[in-house]
Amino acid sequence: AESHVDRSILGPSAFIDTNVRGTMTLLEVAREFGVERFLQVSTDEVYGSLGASGKFTESTHISPNSPYSASKAGADMLARSWWKTFNVQTVITRCSNNYGPFQFPEKFIPLMIANALQDKKLPIYGDGMYVRDWIYVDDHCEAIDAVLYKGEIGEVYNIGGGNEVANIEMAKLILSKLGKPESLLEFVKDRPGHDRRYAMDSSKIEVELGWKPKKSFAEGIDLTVNWYLNNESWWKRIISGEYRNYYKLQYEQR
Repeated sequence: AESHVDRSILGPSAFIDTNVRGTMTLLEVAREFGVERFLQVSTDEVYGSLGASGKFTESTHISPNSPYSASKAGADMLARSWWKTFNVQTVITRCSNNYGPFQFPEKFIPLMIANALQDKKLPIYGDGMYVRDWIYVDDHCEAIDAVLYKGEIGEVYNIGGGNEVANIEMAKLILSKLGKPESLLEFVKDRPGHDRRYAMDSSKIEVELGWKPKKSFAEGIDLTVNWYLNNESWWKRIISGEYRNYYKLQYEQR
């Protein structure tokens, strides 16, 4: 899937081709070959934005605000319709923001870590008070496994880490862990359609399937920071070439 909101603003057509048409292609293959179960991995962003309180539940109205989230909402609806119309055995998961090893450096946490390690400015959209619910990648994988094998066909399951952190606070935490000054923080022009807050109610998957996140945020963020510290050769290869052009367009020319 195409999964980065910023890139969907720069080039939405790739997200429609991959996330919508790509999902339809997979659903058609599943129908043709009688696949036992089709799991559609989606995102909390299909629900839109929350105010200062409350959480998304599986019954929250879908209200996407970016080309990325709209493409994922469309894919979710295709999965549901292939179940209802063609009896393809679909189930949908919607997860909050992931973090952990091997995450592409355009994503928020690895971007903050990589820039800090290079003593580059850490770009923060708007006032930095955009809140995300963070989940360690291993916990997300275990949730997917639980839904794949135990989830009820046709159902949606929310997956969240229960760790709400504002972007500016996350950036400051990373700087602190790396021993870098907060003077590296740089507020940049906000992106359009920026959702203010996400928070997931994961009680359904916890009660029905017995899943809960195992990794505390304190442990997960330490593991993540240390991984990027110890694997500079991996992410430095990625941030060369095309990524530099994207970065300049996305942050330096705002």
